[in-house]
This record gives sequence, C-alpha cells and structure tokens, in this order.
Amino acid sequence: MANPNQEIKYTKIFINNQFVDAVSGKTFPTVNPSTGKKLADIAEGDKADVELAVKAAKAAFVRTSTWRQMDASARGALLWKLTTLMERDANEIASLESLDNGKPFPNAMYDVQGSIKTLRYYAGLADKVGGDTIPSDGPHFTYTRKEPVGVVGQIIPWNYPLAMLSWKWGPALAAGCTIVMKPAEQTPLTALYMAALSKEAGFPDGVINVVPGYGPTAGGAISSHPDIRKVAFTGSVEVGKIIMAAAASSNLKKVSLELGGKSPLVICEDADVDTAAMIAYMAVFENQGQCCIAATRTFVHESIYDQFVQKAGELAKARKVGNPFTEGTVHGPQIDDTQYKKILGYIEVGQKEGAKLVTGGKTVGSEGYFIEPTIFANVTDDMTIAKEEIFGPVQSIIKYRTLEEAIERANNTSFGLAAGIVTNDINKALTFSHAVEAGSVWVNTYLAVVSQAPFGGYKQSGIGRELGKDSLEGYLETKSVSIRLPAKI
Repeated sequence: MANPNQEIKYTKIFINNQFVDAVSGKTFPTVNPSTGKKLADIAEGDKADVELAVKAAKAAFVRTSTWRQMDASARGALLWKLTTLMERDANEIASLESLDNGKPFPNAMYDVQGSIKTLRYYAGLADKVGGDTIPSDGPHFTYTRKEPVGVVGQIIPWNYPLAMLSWKWGPALAAGCTIVMKPAEQTPLTALYMAALSKEAGFPDGVINVVPGYGPTAGGAISSHPDIRKVAFTGSVEVGKIIMAAAASSNLKKVSLELGGKSPLVICEDADVDTAAMIAYMAVFENQGQCCIAATRTFVHESIYDQFVQKAGELAKARKVGNPFTEGTVHGPQIDDTQYKKILGYIEVGQKEGAKLVTGGKTVGSEGYFIEPTIFANVTDDMTIAKEEIFGPVQSIIKYRTLEEAIERANNTSFGLAAGIVTNDINKALTFSHAVEAGSVWVNTYLAVVSQAPFGGYKQSGIGRELGKDSLEGYLETKSVSIRLPAKI
C-alpha cells in the first residue's frame, strides 16, 4: 500500500556493513519533487569517504576473504535472499521511490518488481560463469578462467534509481566483484534502504558500499581512484566523457557508460493510427519523459500525419498529472527545479523556432515541478527540440515521405540508444531494424526492456552493455592457462 508518510530510516553512508556519518560531518538535503520541500538530510560523502569505502571493498576482495572463498552458487543464493527481502518490503521501497523521485506509486512498484526480476536473473547466472577448454597446438592442456575484475565503482542516475541499482549490482555480484556505489544526489533513499537489506541478507562486510554525495566530489573520487578497476555510469554524455577521462588518466580502469539518447520512432502508413499513437504516447511520456530511451522524435508518414497528430494530442490532454500518491495519477513531477526550468526553456525555444504547439507547454499547480505533457507538430530536423535531449515530457512529431528517408533522418544524430517502428509490413520492419543505428530496436512496441537481453547504445549513447549475459563481461577478466603435458593427447 502506498504510504506518502513513509519513514526514512537510512540517511547515512554505508561502508563495511555499517551506517556512518561522513568524515566531514556534512549533509545535503534530498527533496520531494512533488512539493519542493526537504524530505531528509543525507550524509554527504566525498573523497575521504570513498577512500574508506574502497578500503573496505578491497579487504572484502582479498583472495582469502569470505566473499572470494564463497561458492558461486552461494553468491547466487545471497542475491536471491536479497530479492525475498525486497518482496517483503516492496511497499516501503516503492513509497520511498515515489517520495524521492516523484514517479507515481504504481510505476514505482513496477520498478521494484522489475528490479527483483533483474537480481533474480543474475542470481541464476552466478554459478554459470565459466571459461573454455581450448585445443591448442603442441603437448599442452589450455583452458580459460573467468575471474572477477575486483573493486568496481558504480554511479547511478535519478530517473530510475532502484532499477539502475539492480542493473549494476546484479552482474557485479554474480561475477564476484565488490562494490562502491554512488547514488544520484537527488534520489539516495532507495539505495540506502537496499544497503540495509544487503546486510540483512548476509552479504559479507565490505562487499557492498553506498556513498551518497555529489558528482564532482564523490563521483570524481570513484572515477579516478587507482584501486577501483572498473567504473559503470549511467547519465549524461557530458559527465560520461569526464568519467572516461578520469578512468584513463588514473589507472586505465574499465568503463561501461549508458548515456543519452534522442530516439526515433517511425510510424508507417500501414499502421493503425490509434494503436501507433498509443505506442508513441507511452514511448515519450513514460516517467514524465525522464527516460534515456524516450522516443522524442516521432516520425509519421505524411499520409496519416494530421490524423496521428490529432490522436496524439487527445492522448496527451487526457493524461492525468498530479501527486504520485493520488489514485489515478499517471504523470508526476520532474525531478528538480533545474530540470523543470531546462524543460520549460526547451518548450519556449520550440515555439520560437516555429514548431506548432499542439497541447501542453505549461506548468501545473502552485508547488512542485509539474509540467503538462507537451506535443509539437510541424517539427523539422534542424530545430533544437529535434536535436537535443530534453529529458522531459515533450514529443516532437515529424513528417516523412519514404522509409529510406526516415532511416537516414533517424540516424542523423550523435546518439544511438534505441529506436522503434510501427508497421504491419515485415519487410519494412526488418529493413528498419537492420539499418537503424541503435542498441535496442522495437517493432510494434516500445520500452520492451527485459533482464535477459543486452541494453546499450551506439555512438555517443555509450560503451558496453548492461543486462543479459553481455553485462557480465564488463565485470570479468579472462585468464588463459596452458599446462605442458608429457605428450600430445
């Protein structure tokens, strides 16, 4: 049951299975985006706290430690135990997510259930990570081992706090690594709650450490720490470049980056307009548009363009915006004042550059960071709203004539995270799916992200993959071993 008055139990840094104050004694506020008011003061970690967390994670990773000596199947059992505790506390976790992030409670609960599925997927993979035997030349027995990288740093965003935690904890723990995580400063509450559950589940001291704080200080210390062997980051392209540079200049640590997007969704002339409009509606307005794969460039064939725009406008106008704990709400606030003003700025620019405002574009209510679902028609590729990632509830509907033209225009971007097409023609579906430059492609659906399939981007949308078996590779080293035998066997 949703609880808008959910108690906030954990506000301190989690190191070595203990909640502790920041070395500096500093705190920072986490704010409820529905009201703009402070929820709690959170211990503000920085370089000194990251140092302590890395020290604990290193100790947990020594060859003779409990964690390193643990069977892979036992690691999987611990992950599974963690998910049973999440099921027990699902209402509390979802309520914290809604309070801290602003997403409607049913969406937060969906994220809890999805995170459980993700962690259980990796619980099952933990004892299935293995090497190969290789038919090498000469009298040698050659095989490979898959070994954990070591201490890993993980920096997660504010738009899907719990889901992003599960995407990163799952493969890292299945591989046998130890973790120093920094949650986004806007949304630290569920990460700290999960830290408490990890201790209750029985993870050994130092395996999981959570250091809330700001990007330039806590995040910078993680990215540049010489004893962290991999850093995983989800967030903006700008910050991703900073992290990659820090990783290179410190100790050439591995990096995986899941960055921005400006995803295209192509609506073909043979599509049912009502169905296509609903797919596009969900693709752009999910999570208040604060979604890296949001299909903010909706390419619609000229023969059905006007009909589609009308239907899209009707759907957007009917979308209920309000308090995330109010029954029936499907659209909550933007995350904070900075993002709120940024989105409103893009809406203003869209109008100035000549796009037609079909609906929305205004703020909602007298408190919090609410913005109406907004649709622009007559958008051209050279407009700012068609080129830059807005990360808000703004849909740009763009007209096209041929599929080849749509593909070329869809690919004319520095991003390549996701793409979609709505069509009843299998040839169009396959042509688009193979030609579009994107890490995930969806046909007659969108946002179909599942734990079993890899997720990541082309071009500046990132490096590496999360989810699926592919994500494990970033947390593993491959070692080749050759043993000379008395004779060729």
